[in-house]
Amino acid sequence: RSGQYTMNHDHSKKIPDGASFDRSGSQDSLDELSMDDYWKELENIHETRGNNHEERVALVVKEPDEGELEEEWLKEAGLSNLFGESSGDSLESVVFLSTLTRTQKAAVEKRIETVTQTMRKKNKQHQIPDVRDIFRLQNDSKGKVCDGSEPSAVRTSENKAETNDGTKGPKFSLGTDEQKSLLEDMPSSDTDINLEISFSEQAANLKDSSVGKTYKGGGGDTLLPNFRLPKDKTGTTKIGDLAPQDMKKVYSLALIELTALYDILGTEFKQQKAVKIKTIPKLVFYSGLFGVPLPLLLEHDQKKVPGTKIPLIFQKLIAQIEETTLETEGLLRIPGVATRVKGLCQELEAKFYEGTFNWENVKQHDAASLLKLFIRELPQPLLTVEYLKAFQDVQNLPTRKQQLQALNLLVILLPEANRDTLKVLLEFLQRVIDHRDKNKMTLKNVAMVMAPNLFTFHGFGSKTIEQSEFVMAAGTANVMRFMIQYQKLLWTIPKFIVNQVRKQNTERQKKEKKDKAMKKLLKKMAYDREKHDKQEKTPNDTDVPQGVIRVQAPHLSKVSMAIQLTEELKAGDIVARFLSQKSGNVQTLKKEEVFLYEIGGNIGERCLDDDTYMKDLYQLNPNAEWVIKPKQS
Repeated sequence: RSGQYTMNHDHSKKIPDGASFDRSGSQDSLDELSMDDYWKELENIHETRGNNHEERVALVVKEPDEGELEEEWLKEAGLSNLFGESSGDSLESVVFLSTLTRTQKAAVEKRIETVTQTMRKKNKQHQIPDVRDIFRLQNDSKGKVCDGSEPSAVRTSENKAETNDGTKGPKFSLGTDEQKSLLEDMPSSDTDINLEISFSEQAANLKDSSVGKTYKGGGGDTLLPNFRLPKDKTGTTKIGDLAPQDMKKVYSLALIELTALYDILGTEFKQQKAVKIKTIPKLVFYSGLFGVPLPLLLEHDQKKVPGTKIPLIFQKLIAQIEETTLETEGLLRIPGVATRVKGLCQELEAKFYEGTFNWENVKQHDAASLLKLFIRELPQPLLTVEYLKAFQDVQNLPTRKQQLQALNLLVILLPEANRDTLKVLLEFLQRVIDHRDKNKMTLKNVAMVMAPNLFTFHGFGSKTIEQSEFVMAAGTANVMRFMIQYQKLLWTIPKFIVNQVRKQNTERQKKEKKDKAMKKLLKKMAYDREKHDKQEKTPNDTDVPQGVIRVQAPHLSKVSMAIQLTEELKAGDIVARFLSQKSGNVQTLKKEEVFLYEIGGNIGERCLDDDTYMKDLYQLNPNAEWVIKPKQS
């Protein structure tokens, strides 16, 4: 497999005997028997690698200099203009900071403090703002926002319909000022995941109470709690439902929120950085399937199948495993024959894209081994170098609910290609578990077998792994178990983050309006008030009466439809109303192919789930336009 881009693995490491390890440190007291699957899998991995002494490209994880990590974090969070040469131009960041919760602000302040101290030490020539000045500047511009010394950050909540400038506006719950009382008022069970209030704020509020001790990590053999999302009347937002410009904001907020959560819970959050020792020309990658970076492999695959989001080989291997039957005993656990797997691997490299590879020769266990090999051989882990350690550290968080919240934020932070591939993998693993009566592969078994394939990455060096191998093995197997069990919840964007995005968009629009008005004022001092009023009117004011929305469906109908909002009207009802018309394209589109979209106002674009209550959403975003269209893949 010449020209492959794979990692420099250490094969000399002995696999410890699970039974001889001290298990006291592991979160779930997993018995030796269940851990056996983990160690056997590790042995199979080493055996597969065994004779592969070809030249590889090593990736190491660089230990960052003081302040470098925080500087990188601020850039990732979209706040790089708070320091350095561009520190003067921070108005956009002021809008952003004004939407943060108290705990999120504390996380940002902590990182800015470190960066500014480092810059002062290095005596960099550009202006270094004081953290307090940044937040003071923001407070002056907002009027009502406190400086972080008080217990809250933004005085906006469900119970206040007035915006800071006194005008009536949509109600946002950012989970800030009235958090404690909101938490107390909300009758939620231990298995309800509250998406309305910032996770880090919940953790801060629970820290001193006994409530937080409910789901301690123990009891590996017990069933996992049946966590659920309480119904949200304004609709659940999934990853993929928002426009790219809003997803960028979601990413920044998720990074700050995750960091704040880890800060509150006393777990260190450090993004890792990969450094290539030796690079290979881009063209070389196209000769392979295994050991090729995910984005490059997809770039190549999209030329063959436009719009594909999952590597073709990955899709084909899963299809090949499922083609036989998922009832085969020991599926994923029993390895294929190592020499045969290696031969198939080389043959696939040569023939897969030509379409001359004979899939009839591939036995089911060999296909499963090839699937796991594909994941392991990615030059950077599927969970990414940046976040692999954070995924592992989920096991150290105090409660299962907090572990789930952290995983939710981590999934949002993954690059799209990694996230899409992970989703397809987890869905496949769940289908394997669905046949556990026949294949004897329970959730725990599958997690044990898959954890070493997703979490073993030697770029971090093996020293720390050696010291706590059993603890890490049990911990990563538990994280794997969580990802499979709660995968449906993990692809949800928490409502408090969507609301922060709405708030940012509203604030930015206000600022743009002010700037436009100022330019106009300077252009012609004699300001025509009547003309201005006309311009201010939105289509909603002019041609649609109160409590009625106008819905367009360009794919279904030439004319728009005025829809009267009622308490019970849902997005799915509106789509059904259009589909019941016997005109034009209606016949060619199925119900599951088209969705109602909320466009503009305080959101870029959002695909609505069928159970969204339209009146509640309209109150949240009265200036939106409503369009029915197929979902973009």
